[in-house]
Amino acid sequence: MNTPPVPTLAGRRCTLRALQPGDAASLQRHADNPAVAYNLFDGFPQPYTLAAAQRWCSTEHREARFGHVWGIEVACDDGSGGVEVAGCISVVPQGGIWASSAEIGYWLGQVYWRRGIVSEALGLVTAWAWTALPQAMRLAMPIYARNAGSRGVAGRAGYVQESFVPYGILKDGQAIDGTVYAAYRPGLMLRDDPPAP
Repeated sequence: MNTPPVPTLAGRRCTLRALQPGDAASLQRHADNPAVAYNLFDGFPQPYTLAAAQRWCSTEHREARFGHVWGIEVACDDGSGGVEVAGCISVVPQGGIWASSAEIGYWLGQVYWRRGIVSEALGLVTAWAWTALPQAMRLAMPIYARNAGSRGVAGRAGYVQESFVPYGILKDGQAIDGTVYAAYRPGLMLRDDPPAP
């Protein structure tokens, strides 16, 4: 089962749009970077081959298990005046007892880091999710504790740190610390403490 195509979401620094087969070469160029893979979960291919990018851009990203996936389109850094897809952002609705939550993940090519692009992309996707996913009360992002850049992106987009999980993530065979950042549907009355047993 595939998810429906995502809508285009336009910002000042980037445009989020559906991936197309023609995006594979630029996506592979930016994804095939150990600095990018360093803070992504082990399922992210490394090395990131052109064949992997072609599969992802053609049909794989539409599989239901990946949720709603956008390519992050930016102005090319080479002065050509063109645009390219240099990363991805996704929202994956959860199921079962976690059906009121959705998980967000993202990555961007290193050449475009520290320009506010992912902060803007996260804001666009968050606003979309509150409208398009009425069952979602909470949007969450697991982030490696060592990833100060991504934690900053989450904070600038209004997400708060929910938890710190010592040794909670296995990365390249090593247990490392994790965090979870989350945002809650506007208008919800948040509880300060869980109810007493």
